[in-house]
Amino acid sequence: MFKQESLKELEEKIGYVFKKKELLKQALTHSSFSNEQKINKFENYERLEFLGDAVLELLSSQFFFENYPEMSEGEMTRLRSSMVCEPALAFCARDISLGQYILLGKGEESTGGRKRDSITSDVMEAVIGAIYLDGGFEQTDQFVKKYILSDLEDKQLFYDSKTILQEKVQKMGKSLVYVIVDESGPEHNKMFTVEARVDGKTLGKGQGRNRKSAEQKAAYQVLLNKILEE
Repeated sequence: MFKQESLKELEEKIGYVFKKKELLKQALTHSSFSNEQKINKFENYERLEFLGDAVLELLSSQFFFENYPEMSEGEMTRLRSSMVCEPALAFCARDISLGQYILLGKGEESTGGRKRDSITSDVMEAVIGAIYLDGGFEQTDQFVKKYILSDLEDKQLFYDSKTILQEKVQKMGKSLVYVIVDESGPEHNKMFTVEARVDGKTLGKGQGRNRKSAEQKAAYQVLLNKILEE
């Protein structure tokens, strides 16, 4: 169950105080928890997520339209897709430790739902929907710009790291492969460790809950450390 201190702590983190606290509570309530409540069922975040997804698409579209006048429609579409996709929103949610505030059912909790990208990204959108209903477009726009559309250059490098690294390696006439070097944890909650190898040499290493995430982090490490210089 929610503690007032937890809600207040989250409000301080996101820089917005809700007039209707029930909206924030709903945004943080997973269906697995609401389904376990036999009396006075909690509303879960799914409807707020639906609204938040639409609001986020509009606000991010306006942001790219106003700030990137040189970009074509196709380029803006690709940039928006990379900035508001599931892994990107989950990444932003981790920045404010959103996962620790989610109400989960016992089964979802035991299988690592609190750290699952699909859940934390959905809750991020639900929070956006809740802020929109409680405070309107201006407050929502401030939140989106501060927590999702900030540090775009670094975020884009991370989200597009595999593509960027592949293009760089190809230009240099080298080969790039990703190799799983370790798998740990139970089947439903595995942790993968992957190495990025260029011409057989390990240049980066990453860990993730799935192979794709681990490969992305390995590629990002190579790019961040500027190991490959043309």
